[in-house]
Amino acid sequence: MEQKKRSSLSRISGYAGRYKKLTILGCILSALSAVLGLLPYVCVWLAARNALDLWPGPYTVEDPGRLGWMSVQFAVGSIVMYFAALMSTHISAFRTARNIRRAAMSHALTLPLGFFTGNQSGRLRKLIDDNAGLTEDLLAHKLPDLAGAVAAPVAAVVMLFLFDWRMGLLCLLTMALALLSMCLMMGGKNAGFFHRYQKEIERMSGEAVEYVRGIPVVKMFQQTVYSFRAFYAAIRDYSDLASQYAMSCRVGQTCFLTAINGAFVLLIPAALLLASGSDVRTVLANFIFYALFAPACGQMINRIMYMSEAVMQADEAMGRLDEILNQQPMQEAKVKKRPSDSSVAFDHVTFTYPGTDRPALKDVSFTVRPGQTVALVGPSGGGKTTAASLIPRFWDVEKGSVRIGGADVREMDAGSLMEQVAFVFQDTRLFKKSLLENIRAARPDATVDEVLAAARAAQCGDILEKLPQGLDTVVGAGGVYLSGGEQQRIALARAILKDAPVVVLDEATAFADPENERQIQKAFDALTKNKTVLMIAHRLSTVQNADRIIVLEDGRIPEQGTHQSLLQQKGIYAAMWADYQRSAQWKVGKEEAAV
Repeated sequence: MEQKKRSSLSRISGYAGRYKKLTILGCILSALSAVLGLLPYVCVWLAARNALDLWPGPYTVEDPGRLGWMSVQFAVGSIVMYFAALMSTHISAFRTARNIRRAAMSHALTLPLGFFTGNQSGRLRKLIDDNAGLTEDLLAHKLPDLAGAVAAPVAAVVMLFLFDWRMGLLCLLTMALALLSMCLMMGGKNAGFFHRYQKEIERMSGEAVEYVRGIPVVKMFQQTVYSFRAFYAAIRDYSDLASQYAMSCRVGQTCFLTAINGAFVLLIPAALLLASGSDVRTVLANFIFYALFAPACGQMINRIMYMSEAVMQADEAMGRLDEILNQQPMQEAKVKKRPSDSSVAFDHVTFTYPGTDRPALKDVSFTVRPGQTVALVGPSGGGKTTAASLIPRFWDVEKGSVRIGGADVREMDAGSLMEQVAFVFQDTRLFKKSLLENIRAARPDATVDEVLAAARAAQCGDILEKLPQGLDTVVGAGGVYLSGGEQQRIALARAILKDAPVVVLDEATAFADPENERQIQKAFDALTKNKTVLMIAHRLSTVQNADRIIVLEDGRIPEQGTHQSLLQQKGIYAAMWADYQRSAQWKVGKEEAAV
C-alpha cells in the first residue's frame, strides 16, 4: 500500500541511490540554461531599440556588435550548461534503470517457480527490460526539460510584461490556450491510453516470441502469420488502438499547434492599434521582440507536453513492474529441516492456482517409500502435473503438506530441496550453449568425464556422434537443433548427473518417436536405479511395472494399486487401459478396409 501512495517519480528516484544528487544537479543546470537561453532575446530587443532610436542614422557599429557578442555568449553558455545537465541526468538515469532491473530480477528469483511457467518469457522480458528502459527517458531527458520548462515560463512571464504588457498578455493568452488544448487532448477517454498501449505491446511481444518459436512448423506446412491467430489478433488490436488514439487527438493537436504558433497573427493587429496612439519606434521594437519571443514560448509548452507524456509512461512502467514486485516471494523457513530419507508424502493436500476458484487438488494423500516407483495417471486436467510440481515447490500447498523424508518442503532450505529432487518435465528447456554446459547445469563442478558418463547413461551417444563438435556443440547455433526426443535425453543426462535421491518425471516421453522412446526407457533405468520415483505418463505401457499406480481425476484419488489390481477393479484405470490397448492395435489399413 505504501508503494501505491508514493508517486512514480518518487519511487524511481528511490532506485537512484547516491546518483540522485546528479539528477538534482542536472535539473538545476537545466533550469539555469533555460533562463540563460532567454537573454539573447533581450539583446535583440536592445539592438532593435537602439537602431530605431538612431534611425535614420548615422549608425555606429560598436553598440550592436557588443550586443551581438553578448547574445552569442548567452546562447553558447545556455548550450554548454544544458549539455552538462544532460550528462548528469544521463549518468543517473542509466544507473537508476540498472538498479530497477536488478531489483526486479532479484525479486523474481525469490518467486515460486510456478510463476515462470504461467508467464510467457517474452512478456516477462518486456515487463522488466522495456519498462525499466522507459524510466531512462524520464530521468535523462524529460525531468531536466521539466525543470527548464518550469523555470523558463516564470522568467518568460516576467519578460512578457517587461516591455509591453498588452502584447505580453496576447502571448500569454496563446500559451494558456495551448495548455488547455493539451489538457483536453491528454484527458478524458485518452487518460488511460498508455495503460492500454503498454498492455497491447506486452501482449504482442509475448505472442511474437511464441510465433518465432513456431516458424519451422509454419514453413513446413506453408502457412502464414494468419495461422497464428493469437499473434495476428495482437497485431490488429495494437494497430486499432494506435489508430483510434491518433484520430481522437486530431482536434486537440490542431488546436494546440494553432495556439502555440498563432501569437504572430494576434501581434500584428495589436501592434498596428498600439502604433496609432503611441511612439511608433517603441511599438516596433517591442513588436520585434514579441514576434521572436512568442515561438520560444511555444517550445516551452511543447516541452511540458512531452514531459506529461513521459510521466504517464513512467507511471505505467512502474505499474507494470509492480506485477512482479508485488508478487509474494517464496517463504523461507526460519528453522531449516533436512530429510531423513528419500520418501515422498502428500498429507491431505489441497491446492488452488492463483487467480482461480476451483482447486486443482482436493485432499490428496499418498506416500512414496524410499526406492519405490509410483505412477500418476488419469484424464487430462486431473491434477497429475500439479502434484508433481508441488514437490520441488513450484507452488506451495494451500492446505496439508508435502514432505520429503519427513521434512515439510516449506521448512527446507531451497538449496537443500533442489539437491534432493531431480525433475524432467515434458517441456524441456535447453540453453543456447554447448551440450556440455547444458548437462553440467545440474552440477556445475562436474568434470567433463562425469558429464560424458551421464550423457552415455542417458543414451545420448548417437546424438554426440552426429554433432560436429560432440559435447562442445552449441545448441541452436549454426543450424544445430535437436528433436523433442533428443532434447529429452539431454534433460535426462542432466538429471542423471545431478544424482538426486528423488526423481520426478512428468510426461518425459510425450514428444518422443518410437526409436527415441526406446532410448529414453533405457535412460530411465539408469536415472531411477535405487531412487524414489514419481512419474506421470499418458502411455500406460510405461507405468504398468510401477510399484503403485495412483489414478487422479478432478483433483482427487478415486483408486490406486498395482497394474493388475486396478485392472481387476474394472474402474477408471481399467477403462483407460482398454482404450490404450485399442489405440495401440489400431492400423490405418484396417480402418480403410472398414470404410
